[in-house]
Parts: sequence; C-alpha cells; structure tokens
Amino acid sequence: MATEATVGMAKSVVVKLSDVVGERTKQVGSAMQEPHRQRRLILVIVCVALLLDNMLYMVIVPIMPDYLESLQSKARASQAPKETNSSFSNVTRGILRPRYPAENEDIKLGVLFASKAILQLLVNPLTGTFIDRVGYDIPLLIGLTVMFISTIIFAFAENYATLFVARSLQGLGSAFADTSGIAMIADKYTEEAERRKALGIALAFISFGSLVAPPFGGILYEFAGNRMPFIVLASICLLDGVLLLTVIKPFTNRTRENMPVGTPIYRLMIDPYIAVVAGALTTCNIPLAFLEPTIAGWMKQTMNATEWEMGLTWLPAFFPHVLGVYITVKLAAKYPNYQWFYGALGMVIIGASSCTVPACRNFGQLILPLCGICFGIALVDTALLPTLAFLVDLRHTSVYGSVYAIADISYSVAYALGPIVAGQVVHTLGFVQLNLGMGLANVLYAPTLIILRYVCQMKPSYSERNVLLDEGPKGLYDTIKMEERNAKKKRFDTEENSLEAHRRQLADRSYSEDDSSGPEYN
Repeated sequence: MATEATVGMAKSVVVKLSDVVGERTKQVGSAMQEPHRQRRLILVIVCVALLLDNMLYMVIVPIMPDYLESLQSKARASQAPKETNSSFSNVTRGILRPRYPAENEDIKLGVLFASKAILQLLVNPLTGTFIDRVGYDIPLLIGLTVMFISTIIFAFAENYATLFVARSLQGLGSAFADTSGIAMIADKYTEEAERRKALGIALAFISFGSLVAPPFGGILYEFAGNRMPFIVLASICLLDGVLLLTVIKPFTNRTRENMPVGTPIYRLMIDPYIAVVAGALTTCNIPLAFLEPTIAGWMKQTMNATEWEMGLTWLPAFFPHVLGVYITVKLAAKYPNYQWFYGALGMVIIGASSCTVPACRNFGQLILPLCGICFGIALVDTALLPTLAFLVDLRHTSVYGSVYAIADISYSVAYALGPIVAGQVVHTLGFVQLNLGMGLANVLYAPTLIILRYVCQMKPSYSERNVLLDEGPKGLYDTIKMEERNAKKKRFDTEENSLEAHRRQLADRSYSEDDSSGPEYN
C-alpha cells in the first residue's frame, strides 16, 4: 500500500511539473510572438547571421596558406614511394616545400578568396527578386542552411577543389542571408530613427565578424587543429537556424500574403539616386578589400613585421568602426536631412587615410590610417544603407529585397576584385600607387552625394506611404504632386471653413438686428 501511495504521489508530482512546464512554455511562446519582442529577436537572429558570414569570409585569411601547403604535402606523401619511415615522417609534417611556384600559389589563393564574392555578385540579382516574391524569412533560412553546409565542407576538405566548392557555396548562402537579413530589418523597423539604429547594430556585428575572425581562426587553428574554427562556426550557424525556426516560423508565416509586389531590380538599378548610393558603397569598400590581401606582404617587406602584428593588423580598427556607427546614428537622429553629408565626409576620411598608409614605418603608425579607413566606412554604410530603404519608400514600392541585393552587389564588386586585382596592381605599379589611387577615387566620388541633398529633405508621412503602397510604384515627381495636392486641399478646406464661419456670423448678426428693431418698428 505504501508503495502504491508513493507511486501515486510521484505521478501527481510529474503531472504538476508537466503542467507547470507547459504553462511556462506557453508564456514564453506568447512572449516571443509579441511584436516588440519578436522584432528584437529578429534583429538578434539577423545580426548573428551577418556575424557568421563575415567571420567565415575572413577566418580563412591566416589559415588557408598553411592549410593548402599541408594538403599539398599530404597529397605528395600519398603518391611518393615510402623509402624510409623518417622520410615519410618529414613529408607528413609538411617540411618539404611545394613544388609549384610561389606565384602560382598566390594566384590560387586569390581565386579561392574571391570565389565567394564572385558567385555572390552573380547570384544577387536573382536572390533579390526571389526575396521580393516569397518574403524575407524563408530566404534567410536558406542562406543559413547553405552557410552551414559550406562550413562543414571547409572543415573536412582534403583538396583545393573541395575548398573552392565550399567557398563558392558560402557566397551563395551569403547572397540569401545578407540580403534577406538587412531587408528584414528595414521592413520591421519602419520609423527612420529606429531603422538607422537597428541597421547600425547590424553593421557593428559585420565589423566585429570581419575584424575578429583572423585572430580567432589563427588561434584555434594553432592550438585546436584545422577543423575546429569551422566546427565552432557551424555550430553557431545551426543554433541561429533553430532560433529562426522557433521565433519566425517561416513555413507557417502568412505575412507575405499582405506584401505588395516589389519594384523589379532592373528599375531600381537605373534609379539615379540608388545608383549614386551603390557607387559610394563600392568605392568606400575598395581600400579595405584591396588592402586585406596585400598589406601583410608590404608590412613584411617594409617594416619587418612579426606574425602577430600581421595577424592583428585590422583588429584595433573595430573600435573606431563602432564609434563611427554610434556617431552617425546620433547625428542622423538629430539632423536627419544631412545623411548625404555624413556619407561624403566618410569618403573623404577614407581617401585621406588610404593615402597615408604607405607613409607608415611601423605597426603603431599603421594603426591610425587603418582606424581612419574603418571609421570612414562606418560613416558611409550607416548613413547610406538606411537611405536605400528611404529611397524605396519614397520613389518605389516598400519592399526591400531587391534594393539590398543591389547593396550586396556593391560590396561584392569590391571584394571580388580585391584578391585578384590588388596583387597585380602592387606588382605592376607598386603599393604606394595603389593606395594613392584608392584614396583619390574616394575623394573624387564624395561630391556626387550632393545629389541626395534634396531627396533627404523629403520625409513622407506614414499615411502617404500607405497611399503609395496602395497605388503602386510612384516616382519623386508624383510624390511631390501628391504633397502639393494635399496642401492645396487643406488650404481650401481651411478657407471654406472660415468663409462658412463668416457667413454664420453675418447671419446671426442680421437676425439679432432684425429681432432688436422689431419692437421699435411696431
């Protein structure tokens, strides 16, 4: 009997615990579906995806040269005759040098680094249209899935061809994840101040991923093996995908049914204002894209830099980048009509900093211009990325997949050319000429952002934006005309009301005069 009573009590306790857990789960689920909290969770998911993408892009920089050399050594060891155990041991340890020339190795590395950006550049026009058709959540899940697969392939690759496939797949995943993530932030944060702040946070994660990835990858590669950096990043990618499925539930979400049809990407590309912004994004990222594959060799030749100095070259620049994001968000909140000026100022800072890089003679001096480049990039990106969404709201339909695909194309152009073209320019013209050319390009392009001056002064209200969505894509001319019509109608209604009030006043006065004169007349 005692045993049965104990079992009954245990069952009741289990039932109560399950009820409590179920109730807590329902509360957590309802809290996650609350719009304000869901918007914050979406921002976290997108920021983690952007962090992963940029860490995957940069983590192979310190790893890949030695990784390729070890793969070549293993391949030669499997083909070479095993004469003695000692010779076999030497080969497997990578003591033998590669038989192909160093120049050939540099070309292979450059093509491997650029393959991500090249495929991303080719696929982005298609992904932008796809995102506009199906929404933002499913493409983000596709991007995370492809990035997870490419990272796993990187971890277990055994030859150059497999590494090339993994790197290219990463570009495909980035084309989905980056574009849909940034577009989702622009869609969820409709107020300009909140949108700038959210996109600024996303840019901070992008910067952190790009700058912390080389030391992260180098340390794990040195002490935990060549697979560990990719396994860690793949695990984070998997967790982010699970969180996306839990919070957004992309396959049961019906928000796409209420979205209007987005403006085709080719029409956005020929919009002069969007074209100016895209050109600025490409130009301002060229110094970073061209210096990353060339600055380590220049530091080795000119200042006899150590390995840790070359590995930590860009890490101090993370802090001025975050500072630039913070300053731009604060200035834009107080003076929103000067977005174009913040971008132009950032390009001038980038140009001046790029021109001073060749004058540095030690690691401490080099930190300053690199910090200036990243600070300027923060100004340009934080000012112009929200401007793209604003231009779409003002001149087209408020669907953001295609316009941020154009932004991703702008970045991809710079990073596709960097690993391939930069080395050839340095070899042909020299490192000094490369930096002077990049600096001059940024300074000369900065004045073109004045074109955005009048557009940034126009702030359509929320009701006008809904009218634009209902009527379809409208241009700047139509928006101005609509504002003029609204102003005229408001002025006409005011005048009509004042005339009506004046008529009533005259009528009341006439009635009172007639009423007061009546007894005297009688």
